[in-house]
Amino acid sequence: MKSAERQRVIVERLRDADQVGVGELAEATGASEMTVRRDLDHLASRGVLRRVHGGAVAASPSGIEPPFAARATTAIAAKRAIAAAAAELIRDGETVVLDSGTTALELARLLRGRSITVMPLSLHAVRELAEAPGVRLLLPGGEPRPGEQALVGPLTLASLRALRFDVAVLSPCAIGLDSGLTAFDLADAEVKRAALDVAARVIVLADGAKWGRAALAHVCPADRADVVITDPGAPEDQRAALTERGVLVHVAVPTPTESR
Repeated sequence: MKSAERQRVIVERLRDADQVGVGELAEATGASEMTVRRDLDHLASRGVLRRVHGGAVAASPSGIEPPFAARATTAIAAKRAIAAAAAELIRDGETVVLDSGTTALELARLLRGRSITVMPLSLHAVRELAEAPGVRLLLPGGEPRPGEQALVGPLTLASLRALRFDVAVLSPCAIGLDSGLTAFDLADAEVKRAALDVAARVIVLADGAKWGRAALAHVCPADRADVVITDPGAPEDQRAALTERGVLVHVAVPTPTESR
């Protein structure tokens, strides 16, 4: 069993029990107790669980993803301002791999009519761009996650690795200076990493509510991004620290029209 699969088992066990033991996890995953301890230490470093003698207990709900429909109705003004700023950084003629997520969906709506090539990583964005004039639409393979409609799995990864893009636009679930970019779903994080690997530059979309948090799966260090677009709600000290690391941090301010 691969490490991602073992960690998924651990998180699922913690949803059903107040505490899990190293021995029971070793039996459930077929791994050695030493390997399980390393998995627990890794998840603890991400804030997913808290280590106790002989095992672990759940530390926070960072492994539980809020429903897409709920996220789509929150921080709309900030997400639209962030998406508009991102659209200005994408030039006509460029090739773009577009992440899943609600802010990325707002960007997809703004790319309609642009003369660009786009590979969306969610069916929500595919629907927005399917009839868009000027857009050359590339469809990856893969399995859509229920609700999220994010495309994941070996076919998605193979589609990405067969191509090269000018820009990867990522919309992580959380961002922090220490934890980096993170996602709730392990398979989704793997797709995000693959998108990073095949793009010349990386634009990250992260509204203020995502800063200083960590979800289950690590995607990459925060300074792996070339540009991070956020809103005034992002902590100033973290924005400044990221700038010192060489990342261009752009703060998009919602207009009164967007706030309605």
